[in-house]
Amino acid sequence: MSTIKAGGFEIGGSSPLILIAGPDVVESQDLAMRTCETLREMTEALSVPFIFKCSYQKANRSSGASYSGPGLHEGLEVLEKVKKEFGVPVTTDVHETGDVEAVAGIVDLIQIPAFLCRQTPLAIAVARTGIPVNIKKGQFVAPAAMHALVKKITGEGNTDVMVTERGTSFGHNDLVVDMRGLAEMGRLGTPVIFDMAHSTQLPGAAGERSGGERKFAAPLARAAVGAGVAGVFCEVHPDPSSALCDADSQVTPAQMREILVQLLAIDAARRTVTGDEARALPTPGEEL
Repeated sequence: MSTIKAGGFEIGGSSPLILIAGPDVVESQDLAMRTCETLREMTEALSVPFIFKCSYQKANRSSGASYSGPGLHEGLEVLEKVKKEFGVPVTTDVHETGDVEAVAGIVDLIQIPAFLCRQTPLAIAVARTGIPVNIKKGQFVAPAAMHALVKKITGEGNTDVMVTERGTSFGHNDLVVDMRGLAEMGRLGTPVIFDMAHSTQLPGAAGERSGGERKFAAPLARAAVGAGVAGVFCEVHPDPSSALCDADSQVTPAQMREILVQLLAIDAARRTVTGDEARALPTPGEEL
């Protein structure tokens, strides 16, 4: 697994486990600021590299009436204030090619959403910013098929790309995480991140919104870190039950800290047991 640089951090290889976390979507400036402050203090205390994530807008909603965020300009203003106030790198997903330039002016990492991971114009526009890219693996995409999607980014000269596992569709309203896929994606030569929040989603299971089973976030994340991922992605909200989006799959800051302590211990043990500090997942062309 090769390394990339994003937000001033080296990700992958022998680098420390990274956390990408924050509320699913910008609900208010105050909530974003409070959550980021808590996460920054937590990760600094645990010596964990941290990138704050929050979406300015969510285009993939179960219902047209679902909250989708404040929009491009207001949402990016919040992310910019968070970045300046707390001195942390920030990321958000982008859904439209027309938004890419504005997003690139603020963020340190651009995320391509799972449902849009195959959209070539979006991938090319994102790649050409020169900013590191995180591709969320679509729920409908086989791990090995991510090779072609990564190539869309690197083919534009942007080699700072990583991929994130977030579960695969299993029936109509469920997702399953196949841990073999982490090893398969490790052969792409990019850092692999595990999304411990979205992997617990139950798409559309709550009628006009997605459900979720956050109780599985910790065990899935422990398994993924044991397999050798470069970091974890999680949506964190002070009061998940009142969250305006993905209420059933977000975790509280306190839960995140407890899980993160466990993950750091597992990562340290994995490095000791394998005797391979440089990597755990396979490299391109290597047998699994």
